[in-house]
Amino acid sequence: MSRTLALVESPAQLLNLLEWVLGERRGMADPGSLDVAVLLPLDGSTRRQLDAMVSIARRAEGVGVSVHDIRRSPVSLARSVAVLAPKLARAGRLVIGDPFSGLIQRLLPLSRAQDVVLVDDGTATLELSAQLLAGAPLVRWHRTGRAPRAAVRAARRLTPGHGRRLEVFSSLATDLRLPPGGVASVNGYTWIRSSYGPPQVLPGVDLVGTSLAETGLVSVERYVAEVAALAGAYGVGRYLAHRREDPAKLARIAAASGLEIVSPALPLELALRSGPVARTVVSFPSTVVHTLPTVLEGTGVEIVLHDSVQSWLLPGTSDRAAAFLSEVTTTARSRHHLSALGG
Repeated sequence: MSRTLALVESPAQLLNLLEWVLGERRGMADPGSLDVAVLLPLDGSTRRQLDAMVSIARRAEGVGVSVHDIRRSPVSLARSVAVLAPKLARAGRLVIGDPFSGLIQRLLPLSRAQDVVLVDDGTATLELSAQLLAGAPLVRWHRTGRAPRAAVRAARRLTPGHGRRLEVFSSLATDLRLPPGGVASVNGYTWIRSSYGPPQVLPGVDLVGTSLAETGLVSVERYVAEVAALAGAYGVGRYLAHRREDPAKLARIAAASGLEIVSPALPLELALRSGPVARTVVSFPSTVVHTLPTVLEGTGVEIVLHDSVQSWLLPGTSDRAAAFLSEVTTTARSRHHLSALGG
């Protein structure tokens, strides 16, 4: 049997991989033919979530997982590549979590697989669709400047055709347009919904944090002030921190707003499905406005979109970044009919 190699770098990617394998059996009939290589980031919060997700994956129906501290040093990079290179060369199918990752783009040429699967990396999937159709380099939406050569090669490698097959497994599948030969399949989070919950639903409001300040699109001062105002106006009790948020910023939010800062130990979809969760969950434009309505369907939890972040963007923010945030908002409203929370 031809083996499948999966390369994932974040907790959400590993969760989506498990959904592809176990949720609706859309990806594979036999999880035992899958090798999962977790490429650890340097960020401590992400590493802790990944450690928890690796434990879950190893308990899930024979899924084999290896962990590679590939970014720790040049020596660890060389050792990890030496281990992964023969696996990449032999695998008949390659699954990747993030096609925009510089590390993944460097590893892609080592694979001969004609069958490539992308497991939903959140709202970046919308950008992937547009870039593949345009034949553009695979560069993240908030990046500026000249595209690296690896990003150009990755776009050619992932574009279907000439015997190459591309599947995008995504919660956003119905919003995707792919080049001819590309297939979008729906991640309905059936594995999470059948394995976890329903959650305990509590009165009140939870606010989902974002890393817009960390990516340089919003000033920290503006973000902290807006969160504090939002908490006071709507009686928010908990702030569910994004794993990439700066601890110093979170401390300022707590001091300014009195909010309880919660750093989930698992991806938010799994954390809130396990509970507890407030009856109302407010989110800025991000991946979770697409995933949480599905994950929490039937629980009585309402997902509300706070869509005023466009007015917070720093001067000089690229038109591409602003347009991307607008697209995330528009697609979430059209698909899930979310209520909007004005700023």
